Amino acid sequence: MRVSIHKNIANPKLFKEQLLSWAQQFREVVFLDSNSYPQQYSSFDCILAVDAFTSLKTDYYNAFEDLKQYQQNTKDWLFGYLSYDLKNDIEKLQSNNFDGLHFPDLFFFQPKKIFILKGNELEVQYLMLCDDELEEDFEEIEKTQTEAFVTLDGVEVKQRIPKELYVQKVNKMLEHIHIGDMYEANFCMEFYAENAVINPLEKFQKLNEISQPPFSVFFKNYKHYLLSASPERYLKKEGDKIISQPIKGTSKRFEDEIEDEKSKSILASDAKERAENIMITDLVRNDLSHTAQKGSVVVEELCGIYSFLQVHQMISTITSRLDPQYSAVDVLKTTFPMGSMTGAPKISVMEIVENLEETKRGLYSGAVGYFTPEGDFDFNVVIRSILYNQENKYVSFSVGSAITSQSIPEKEYEECLLKAKAMHEVLQ
Repeated sequence: MRVSIHKNIANPKLFKEQLLSWAQQFREVVFLDSNSYPQQYSSFDCILAVDAFTSLKTDYYNAFEDLKQYQQNTKDWLFGYLSYDLKNDIEKLQSNNFDGLHFPDLFFFQPKKIFILKGNELEVQYLMLCDDELEEDFEEIEKTQTEAFVTLDGVEVKQRIPKELYVQKVNKMLEHIHIGDMYEANFCMEFYAENAVINPLEKFQKLNEISQPPFSVFFKNYKHYLLSASPERYLKKEGDKIISQPIKGTSKRFEDEIEDEKSKSILASDAKERAENIMITDLVRNDLSHTAQKGSVVVEELCGIYSFLQVHQMISTITSRLDPQYSAVDVLKTTFPMGSMTGAPKISVMEIVENLEETKRGLYSGAVGYFTPEGDFDFNVVIRSILYNQENKYVSFSVGSAITSQSIPEKEYEECLLKAKAMHEVLQ
């Protein structure tokens, strides 16, 4: 059981900064920030969960069943992540590529302390075992000085796949497309730094400031960090309504307003980008149909154009009504990994990219989010994100693009560099 109180916050922006600085003392932290991005399906502006009372950490084997049991037995708020490699629990697949990060495949925790901010209204929920700390904590947060960081030296970022090899690999993928093994695949490459010492909070704040995305995450589990500026929702459950919002299609932002509008309208009418998006929308419709009430899968918006600080994106919204015989975790299992990060047909694509990519994806192209006590949930797609293992001083970020029959390898390479720009800037 939780004790819940409400507070009025005069300066929400400052309070968010104080909240995140205060949270650094805890071993487990999930901070989700919508950055006031206007969106139809938003539940709050920001949420912080800290300090595990119980947790679930596991590899991919039987992971979804373990999560289902944990979620149904706890019937409380749970925060955590699903890594891309949970694909191996769903299908007969493997992940044998190099892994410098060594995150568990799945991690969720039941927090002792939760802060939910919407506008000026703050709701604080503490488990009863620590509710006597609530007022004292709140006073401490309000007194917290937001950090003035001592800037550490930048880290030397290396590229796992050089341009020449990238072009060869994309040509190999085009061969697979031409012989009918697949129609579209998301091919990813890693940028990394070894012996890297960074301040995760500083890097997150910089990344969030230059991107201001709607699905931003600061995640900490002891020495494992995710600093995410994700613009993409994977899946949300509100009652029996399921919402998926895949992104496929990217174009540059320009300072010049006329150039910027031109970039936006070129994206909106680009036949290749639209084809990519429509293929993934179709895949998502099919995935949702596995747990949907008959005839309830609807495309609410097809190929909508949305602008973020770094790029313009093409986003579709697909919804369904959940058939009561299925659980919340069933919906995740039957749609995971998300179509925007795999391709079509899913299983064939996952086998092909495993052979061509050189790094285990891990949490990149997985999902971070939460379950509510009522069994609702909301998860992002882990893209535009920096991952850090503080223990072995390894920093990593990956980017990808959708390869279709119309792809020109050099252009796909340029798209990857565009997506990598913000992370590069933050780390250097």
